[in-house]
Amino acid sequence: MTKKVLMKGNEAICEGAIAAGCQAYYGYPITPQNEIPAYMAKKMVELGRVFLQAESELAAINMVFGSAVAGVRAMTSSSSPGISLKQEGISYLVGCELPAVIVNVQRGGPGLGNISGSQGDYFQATKGGGHGDCRTIVLAPNSVQEMYDLTILAFDLAEKYRNPVTILTDGVLGQMLEPIIFLSEERRAKSEEREVKEWVLNGCKGREPRKIRSLLMAEGALEEHNWKLNEKYNKIKKNEVRYETHNLEDAEVVLVAFGIAARVGKGVMNTAREEGYKVGLIRPIILWPFPEKIISDTANRLRSIASSLRRSPAFLVVEMNLGQMLEDVKLAVNGKVPVEFYGRPGGGLVTQEEIFERIKNI
Repeated sequence: MTKKVLMKGNEAICEGAIAAGCQAYYGYPITPQNEIPAYMAKKMVELGRVFLQAESELAAINMVFGSAVAGVRAMTSSSSPGISLKQEGISYLVGCELPAVIVNVQRGGPGLGNISGSQGDYFQATKGGGHGDCRTIVLAPNSVQEMYDLTILAFDLAEKYRNPVTILTDGVLGQMLEPIIFLSEERRAKSEEREVKEWVLNGCKGREPRKIRSLLMAEGALEEHNWKLNEKYNKIKKNEVRYETHNLEDAEVVLVAFGIAARVGKGVMNTAREEGYKVGLIRPIILWPFPEKIISDTANRLRSIASSLRRSPAFLVVEMNLGQMLEDVKLAVNGKVPVEFYGRPGGGLVTQEEIFERIKNI
C-alpha cells in the first residue's frame, strides 16, 4: 500500500526540490512562503546540502546564479514583492541560459499589500518579468501533491532548456494541508541521474576556458543571441504545453482558471452539472507556454453550436486578480464567442456561490 504523508503545500515544494536533487537553497523571509526557508534550513543541513538565508532577495537570486553557473541545481523562493526584487537576477539567468527554480507564493498586492493568497503576479511571471525579451517557464500547481510533483518537473525543465522556471502558487495552497505521495527511493534516485553539463564553469581541465555572460557589446551579437533564445522559446512552446480539461464535449459555458481558482471552479462545474447546466473546465498547468490551441479549438466548437442554442455559449475566466490571464484567453478565442470574467483582487478568495451565479447569468 502506498504511504501518504500529510503536509503543507510550502513543505511539499521543499520535498519536491530535495527529490529532484536540489543541492543549494538561498532564501529570505516573507509571508506567506516562510515555511519554505524554515523547512529547508533543517532538511538541507541534515542532507549535507547548502542552505543559506541571504541578507536580501537580491543577494539570494545572485547566489542562485553562482550555483547555476557551476552546474549545481539551485532554488530560491519568495512572495510577490520579494520576487519583484529578484527580477534583475532572473533576467541575468535567462540571458546566460542558466537553469534555476524560482518559487513565488503569491500574496495580495500591489505594493506590500497583505499576506492573503492572490493570483496578481500572472503578468509578471508570464510576460517575462525581467528586462529584455526574457521568458521563464511558468508552472501553476493547484494541489499539495502538485506542489511536490511540479517542483520536480521544474528542475528537469530548467536543465532541459537551460532556462529559469517559475513555480507560481499562492498563500492558500502554500498553507493548505493535504495528503501526498512521495516518489519511491528508486524513482528518486533515477530523477537525480543527469547528463554531464558541458557548459558549466568548473575550471579548464585541459580544455579552452569557457565564458558565460549576458553582456554582449559587439555589433549584432546581442540580436543574434536573442534570436537564439527565441528558437529555444519556440521549442518550449511546441513541447511543454500542459493543461487539464473536464466535460468540454457538450459544454456550453467553459470555465478557464488556474491554481486555487481552478479547484474552486471544478467544484462549481460539478455542482452546475448536477443542476442541469452544461459547464466544462480548462485548467492551464503550465501558464507559459500558454495552452492557446485547446482554447481556440473549444471556441470553434462553441461557435458551431451557437445557432442551435437560445443563448450564446461563452467562456468564463476566473482569477484572483483583476483579469490577467483573461487577456491570453481572449487572444486565443479571437472573438469567436463571448469571454466573460469573474475575479477578486487583493487577496480575495473566489467562491463557488459567486461563480455559479455568474454562470446562471450567462
